[in-house]
Amino acid sequence: MSRALCIMLVAAEASGDALGAGLMRALRKRLGEGVRFVGVGGRRMEAEGLQSPFDISDLSILGWAEGLKAYPRVVKRADETAALAAREKPDAAVLIDSWGFTLRVAQRLRRQDPQLKLIKYVGPQVWASRPARAKTLAATVDHLLSILAFDAPYFEREGLKVTPVGNPTLARDLSGADPDWLRETLGAAPDEPILLVLPGSRRSEIARLMAPFGEAAGLLKASHPKLHVVLALAETVAEEARAAARSWPVQPHFIEGEARRLDAMRGATVALACSGTVTTELAMAGCPMVVAYRISGLTYLLLKPAIKTRWVTLINIAAGREIAPEFIQARCTGSDLARALAQRLDDEALRRRQIADQTEALTKLGPLNGPDPSERAADAVIDVVEGRL
Repeated sequence: MSRALCIMLVAAEASGDALGAGLMRALRKRLGEGVRFVGVGGRRMEAEGLQSPFDISDLSILGWAEGLKAYPRVVKRADETAALAAREKPDAAVLIDSWGFTLRVAQRLRRQDPQLKLIKYVGPQVWASRPARAKTLAATVDHLLSILAFDAPYFEREGLKVTPVGNPTLARDLSGADPDWLRETLGAAPDEPILLVLPGSRRSEIARLMAPFGEAAGLLKASHPKLHVVLALAETVAEEARAAARSWPVQPHFIEGEARRLDAMRGATVALACSGTVTTELAMAGCPMVVAYRISGLTYLLLKPAIKTRWVTLINIAAGREIAPEFIQARCTGSDLARALAQRLDDEALRRRQIADQTEALTKLGPLNGPDPSERAADAVIDVVEGRL
């Protein structure tokens, strides 16, 4: 190549930031000094050399009601992102997850430069709700990099080219995670149970889940005096989670950082998790879990008729049955969560069955411990830029 490729990457929340950082490393591995990066991202992408023009933490939005409130901010940030592209003139733009924000960015980039290659990395879950988004995406971008084995047909039937790259969570090698670290850190005896609490990485998740999660932890501690409660802090909302935990009836042990979070997943007896990518990680780590989620009442009323699946957790959807108990909206109460967790704390056989069922469900999402999806994604991005895809 006579000049360095300029690749724009746009990520608006923590999971997309991780995908973007992996893609940057893989592209640099292939192209060396022959690539430069511009765009929007978080700390992980910035650690790989990206200079984001703004903090993405205020773009981590879920739900229609929340989206309406944040709309002026989203529009402003989308305009800023398009202006960055106009200045830097990238050869391609990779728009990572975050449907609402990246769609608006894509529409602006398409109007601004119809020749710019637009690549979506992670498609909207049209098999779960709002199938019309497949047609919208096909009319907006040139290519989709999908991470789920059953994604492609929904988009290909709308004329969008799709390259399955694999799920990065399924490709992770957790053999290096230390299951003994957590117990040693807590000073927990072998017969003392450990509850790992993972309340999410969005501010709205912390706001809605920390209270019932704290109530559940308190009830469990009262019925299981030897219980150790551990709270994993996502860097995007660490301070908010710490502040919310001060009112819990039991004070948790805090852990931060990716490595320690994976160690804790391997070492915990059971986990209480916000629905999301973390549930697949827990299944990979062999940790039985209870899953919960809450969104605003208005968003739930608007969204419920559009939902096509009985469950929200990927392993449950893949299995076609509820392996990990789900407590959504009104069912997400401290007492109900505590009851489901207590069943697993008290029944080792139940925990073992759930772990086995979770592992089996993972195989239906894609190959386990396969090639790094970032490597496949990098190859696809280069092929799109050079006209081979």
